[in-house]
Amino acid sequence: MSPVMQTVARVVRRLYSALPPHAATARDASTPLAVRARRLKKPPHLLPPPDSPLTPTEHATYMRQLAKGHLRPKDGHTPTPSEWLDALNARRTRLRGVTLATSKHTGQPVTHVVGQKIYLPNTTFRMVRNYAPQGKPYNPYEATFRIPPSVTKTDVRSYLWAVYGVKTTYIRTANYISPLRRTQLGMRPVGSHRTYKRAVVGLVDPFYYPQDMEDMDKREREKREKWLEERFALKLVTRMKRHELIRMSQAGSKTWRFTGHVRRDKILQSIARRRALDARDLKQVETELAERRAAGHAILRDKGPKSKPNKGRSSKKVLTI
Repeated sequence: MSPVMQTVARVVRRLYSALPPHAATARDASTPLAVRARRLKKPPHLLPPPDSPLTPTEHATYMRQLAKGHLRPKDGHTPTPSEWLDALNARRTRLRGVTLATSKHTGQPVTHVVGQKIYLPNTTFRMVRNYAPQGKPYNPYEATFRIPPSVTKTDVRSYLWAVYGVKTTYIRTANYISPLRRTQLGMRPVGSHRTYKRAVVGLVDPFYYPQDMEDMDKREREKREKWLEERFALKLVTRMKRHELIRMSQAGSKTWRFTGHVRRDKILQSIARRRALDARDLKQVETELAERRAAGHAILRDKGPKSKPNKGRSSKKVLTI
């Protein structure tokens, strides 16, 4: 086997760790259909016994190494499948970049970091709900992430363990390629969007995703919306984004004027509100004019154009309505 294939094989073997019963069941339930079909084609004598802790792939590896004589230690004892699996899981779950040593002063085991610090790029891991078929319960021993296409399985495992302390059992990925966007004439592609990689991660400890708002009753939904609005102001942020987009796109129009509203019903409410204010002001002016008329006060004074006053009459006129 070439060095490249050996490296790939070592990376693949590190994707799993010791599985509790529920996590093992979740792993078997989420096995890809192609893997299931390939296992069904195997003869019965190549499959592990019903009480074996090994998966079909691990059983095939164990039998292959046993036939080659790689499982014979110095004392001559051949490890059982359980012992071989424990040793394999110990290797899989080891901490990379850390070595064990004995302290010279205390004689106790200590750990030393091997290598140098590295700084990870600004990568976004978006957690989404697992796909649950209709009528089946939600699987808490799996977590689904949407990650950049450049992130590998080893990166996912290291990120979850180093940042959040989450132990993973298996990782399965799938690339989702979005269609290319083309020009109006469709002559050449200009780019794509929403291309991502989906990573389904097996968990040792169960994680229950928060319940969807569609699955809540009215009281719980109102409580969740109030909590989100108090802490994140989602409605305000959405409205501000919409207003800013309209302002940027329509600011160059001659007859356009930003009123602060986008929806038609909101615009009509604003117009009705302004008309009500105008009607109130007109009513107030009419009441004031009626009071001044009843008291005999001057309501409107007409000074007229600036000209030389005549001796017989005054240039100022007082009009009483």
